[in-house]
Amino acid sequence: MENINGKIGVTTENIFPVIKQFLYSDHEIFLRELVANAVDASQKLKALAGAGEFSGEYGDLKVEVALDEDNKVLTITDHGIGMTAEEVDRYINQIAFSSAGEFLEKYKDQNIIGHFGLGFYSAFMVASKVTIDTLSWKEGATAVKWSCDGTPSFEMGEGEKAERGTTITLFLDEDAEEFAHKGRISALLQKYCKFMPVPVVFGKKTEWKDGKEVETEEDNVINNIDPIWTKAPSELKDEDYLNFYKALYPMEEDPMFWIHLNVDYPFNLTGVLYFPKIKERMAIDKNKIQLYCNQMFVTEHVDNIVPDFLTLLHGVIDSPDIPLNVSRSYLQSDSNVKKISTYITKKVADRLEDIFKTEREQYEQKWDNIKLFIEYGMLSDEKFRERAMNFALLKNTEGKFFSLEDYRKCIEGNQTDKDGNVVYLYATDKDAQFSFIEAAKNKGYDVLMMDCELDSHFVNLLESNVEKSRWARVDSDSVENLIVKEEKIKPELSEDDKKALDEMFKSVLPEGNEYNVEAENLGAESAAVLLTKNEFMRRYREMSALGGGLNFYGSIPESYKVIVNMENPLIAKIWADREGSKELLSQVVDLALLSNGMLKGKALADFIQRSENLLK
Repeated sequence: MENINGKIGVTTENIFPVIKQFLYSDHEIFLRELVANAVDASQKLKALAGAGEFSGEYGDLKVEVALDEDNKVLTITDHGIGMTAEEVDRYINQIAFSSAGEFLEKYKDQNIIGHFGLGFYSAFMVASKVTIDTLSWKEGATAVKWSCDGTPSFEMGEGEKAERGTTITLFLDEDAEEFAHKGRISALLQKYCKFMPVPVVFGKKTEWKDGKEVETEEDNVINNIDPIWTKAPSELKDEDYLNFYKALYPMEEDPMFWIHLNVDYPFNLTGVLYFPKIKERMAIDKNKIQLYCNQMFVTEHVDNIVPDFLTLLHGVIDSPDIPLNVSRSYLQSDSNVKKISTYITKKVADRLEDIFKTEREQYEQKWDNIKLFIEYGMLSDEKFRERAMNFALLKNTEGKFFSLEDYRKCIEGNQTDKDGNVVYLYATDKDAQFSFIEAAKNKGYDVLMMDCELDSHFVNLLESNVEKSRWARVDSDSVENLIVKEEKIKPELSEDDKKALDEMFKSVLPEGNEYNVEAENLGAESAAVLLTKNEFMRRYREMSALGGGLNFYGSIPESYKVIVNMENPLIAKIWADREGSKELLSQVVDLALLSNGMLKGKALADFIQRSENLLK
């Protein structure tokens, strides 16, 4: 063939600066694109052989990456289908656009995997000059050499390549010297190419000999061409899944369980998702799901593919049907993405429900580690919530587990108030709320543990989705008020007496909070004074602290209900001798404060001294 000097099919001199600055958001992915093209060329040769179009020996189809650090030259060589001169002209010279603006507009929303030309041009982000040496698989083909120095001008002529395939040579630019180091190239290959389906070789393996590191004759293959998600679950053991998890996350504890994804209609999707242990509940490690396209790493940001709550999972998903823009880093919302999201959500729900039904004891043992995940899912995804109502668990203060349906059957009747509402009592801190829990138990009531950060939101959700139910924290009122069985008889106090009671108690209560003093008849055996927080206000304060958009609650002073049990003998004594019982008044109020963890510093020291005086 005769030598050709020409211009690449563009009408602006600015196409290469545009490619360098805007085509890809991260320059390091040039290596991923070039290796992906080399792998694709190798895979196509296999496909041709499978179809009977290529009958020769295709030999070792490894992709070889080599770096000359001294001269800052990087090469990527494959032994795939290669290209003819006509194909180089079509894929490299004629990109079929008329201006840089049209180029970006045309390709910004397209899946470019398989578009050799676009992937190839990422090389100019880091190279001042790029050459192609290629020889096609076709019988009688002539080797072709192409070169370009980063301007729209190129040279193409007959080459000297004797073996089938393609070699891309990059003469690295001065501002891309970071890529002229073997450590950097090795790290990028590990990041983007560690599961590519064709062996990717970077130099030779090394070993220690005579106190120094020396190269061996063995290829340094950086990838695993058969990761577990490409295999059928029947071929794998638990050990395989655990080893793969350790390879991905070497510092993590073993996962609790996993889901193997495998679907080929109406879209292609494979992968393995793991449920990690969540130790510190809100120290959630997101963005641990790796997205691959035909075993090529794309991103760890899969927010638009899976619902937000599923980003708590770890693992891998691989799909050629997820649309990616030119940089392969941003995902678009189209019908396939929505179908994939729905499918993954369903598979997760299926797996959880299966464990709930067939391995109930193990499921209960793992509940504290998966509770946050399931509550998050129920709060953020309606379809998941509908499914999870069947396998969500409740745990009481005795450590016993119940499904939502079973727990309602358990407490229905006994914990039904006069209005027909089933009242779910719960605690958030077993020690701090001990006296309130015991008061409820003494009435024959059961108390749930709701100590997850999302429980304020979750309680609201359950209250809205479970008919005729009411949720109340066990310390939000006296137990008699939490489950009202019949109309209560209030103490008979005149308006003057109410005012006097209010002033008397507020005079010894700590400043800075709001108090609503109420006289009630709770029985002689019940506490003299109870301090409780309004369920609604407390719940919404907690939701506000989690960023629920209700931050104004945080600026409102704490408000407490001060329940004075007029039937308690101590209160009767104080009320009968208001002037002479001030020390006793301070004592019973401090006992209520102490029960709520509100007695500290000087107030606590005064209480201790007063207690000693009273004992004397």
